[in-house]
Amino acid sequence: MQLVCLLFVTQICISQTPPRQEIDFSSFIQELFPVPVDDANYNDLYEALFQLYANPLDLNTATRDELAATFILTAEQLDAFIAYRGNFGALLSLYELQAVPTFDLPTIRRLLPFVTLQPRQASWNELLHSPTQHFLILRSERLLEQQKGFSKIDSGSTSTSRYAGGPYQLYARYRYARAGAYSLGFTFEQDAGERWNWQPKRQIFGVDFTSFHAQLQNRGIFKNVILGDFQMQAGQGLLMAAGFGLGKGTETILTGYRSTLGLRPHTSVLEAGFFRGAAATLALTRQWDMTVLASGVRRDASLNTDSEELLVSSLLLAGLHRTPAEREKQALIPEKNLGFHTAYNLPGQRGKIGLTALYTHFGVALERRNLPYNVFEFKGKNNLSLGLHGDYLWKNLHFFGEGGRSSSGGLGGIGGLIAPLGRTLDATFILRHYDRNFHTFYGSPLTEGSRPINESGAYWGLRYSPNRRWQFSGFYDRFSFPWLKYQVNAPSEGNDRLLHVRFSPNKKFTAVALFHQEQKERNRPGNTTPLPELTQTIRRTASLQADYDVPLRFAIRTRIQAGQFVYRGISSSTGFTVVQDITWRLPKIEISARMAFFATDNYDSRQYVYEKDVLYAFSLPAYYNRGTRHYLMARYAVSKKIRVWLRWSQSRFSNQEEIGSGLSQIEGPTRSELKAQLMYTF
Repeated sequence: MQLVCLLFVTQICISQTPPRQEIDFSSFIQELFPVPVDDANYNDLYEALFQLYANPLDLNTATRDELAATFILTAEQLDAFIAYRGNFGALLSLYELQAVPTFDLPTIRRLLPFVTLQPRQASWNELLHSPTQHFLILRSERLLEQQKGFSKIDSGSTSTSRYAGGPYQLYARYRYARAGAYSLGFTFEQDAGERWNWQPKRQIFGVDFTSFHAQLQNRGIFKNVILGDFQMQAGQGLLMAAGFGLGKGTETILTGYRSTLGLRPHTSVLEAGFFRGAAATLALTRQWDMTVLASGVRRDASLNTDSEELLVSSLLLAGLHRTPAEREKQALIPEKNLGFHTAYNLPGQRGKIGLTALYTHFGVALERRNLPYNVFEFKGKNNLSLGLHGDYLWKNLHFFGEGGRSSSGGLGGIGGLIAPLGRTLDATFILRHYDRNFHTFYGSPLTEGSRPINESGAYWGLRYSPNRRWQFSGFYDRFSFPWLKYQVNAPSEGNDRLLHVRFSPNKKFTAVALFHQEQKERNRPGNTTPLPELTQTIRRTASLQADYDVPLRFAIRTRIQAGQFVYRGISSSTGFTVVQDITWRLPKIEISARMAFFATDNYDSRQYVYEKDVLYAFSLPAYYNRGTRHYLMARYAVSKKIRVWLRWSQSRFSNQEEIGSGLSQIEGPTRSELKAQLMYTF
């Protein structure tokens, strides 16, 4: 039967390619992670997804790991596709996906924006002169109300600091690339309040943040070569991770697993978490490859004022350099990295075994403040971390894991399995443990905390799809922290659980219901003793969402979301928001609008809801106190090569006379933003 389908599809569809649609990345991320948290780096995930979209995977060469990184295909579908390609050879058309067992039309539609079929016989000259991506983006945005940091210093004020730069945020991005062959690009950004600054010794070149990369792929033995800014994803991300490091979401099966994606250009405006230098992956044989990297980057840091020596107390990630105090911390210390990774791919894409090493040297010693929860944090200038990872497919079971050791002697490890239990049920189980003195600066495996340190946990995930209309998914994660943490002055534990139901009776309508609850222990509020009593906190979120989308015409989305934050036996804070979105699509213009009402007792019960934004931008504001939030955005195609976006948004609070604090403070009950973007495609 498969052969009959294959012959039929290829006869009528050979040389045809479905039109490649644009996708709303905010909606895609909201579907994966519908309960955002404020300490997660969603910009990095957004950037990684856009990289997949901008550099679609060639289905005839893509590995199982690369396909898994799209979060679209189930474990059974991944196995089916690899088996289909092995049995019938290279695909002739994307329409041929309909012949792959277990692939349905909704899955194929979601997958199409991220995949392609590359011509096999293209010369280097042809590739160089036919980029799949060649564009320039220019963007500017600002707050319409005046923040205190941009005001004149009042003679009666105790504050003598102000922002050095103007109120506009500026952004530029250029890219010239051919998927699977080469990439050249740069990114410039200057946040509001930052000024022009030229300090080459600190890697500051006028604009506050600059990023550049040049990449060459699949040229003989050189599988991947990058100069400039880059990231590295290996194993389960215990030592080196890039992009997909968020973990728990409604994709309860695959988001706990990391794919070995190798070297990737760093093209976002995140000012930390990347390497700067040179790296290369060599294909030693068809199954064995080796990666080496060398990096020299400068890091923002705070000095340890408790010590008479020159010591750094913390590495900073915010990337804001608006005031003299913030600029003093900019690119303060040099950091050098030498890395190595080698992997042996088992025959038939049944798995791999890999070894990772990363040596990190800081120009100034790190030593955090002398507080109990910092006792086991990294100290000194040098750290060598070593790791061994592997995964293996046995029948329908996928086993994976990685273990590592840092110079301190601390150990870290994560391991699990993914098990398709028939055509309708998938399950995963993952164990993890990271010693309190395990140190890695570029790792991002599955964790409850923001770093793989001082944590043990067990994660269970299930997904049940009885038919194409219904899908039920959920997870339960139990974790413990053997040592103290910030605002937790004793060993603690907790759990995290989610239930997600999706109903999609046809291509136009989708309804989603979700419940999420997380329990953790924290210091009891108001207790000032050296070792305060711990109390349990509970954060709950429940939401209902309905989408009605008529392609090329309009889309309507309604969302009701409520939440609660409880200090058990002490206090409780509740909040909710009602959101109405609508999008009109005309031949040359698309207009999107939102109206939202929110009410929360305080900031503890704040609500996060994704917003649609201009291309390459990401918006996830916190809705708190009482008020309304609305935006209006237009995208206009001036010509085939020029597109422009204009976005206005505003939060209006009914019970506040000022918004924010410090230099970010705004007098009055409204906070409005205006954003304009132009994209020229060459």
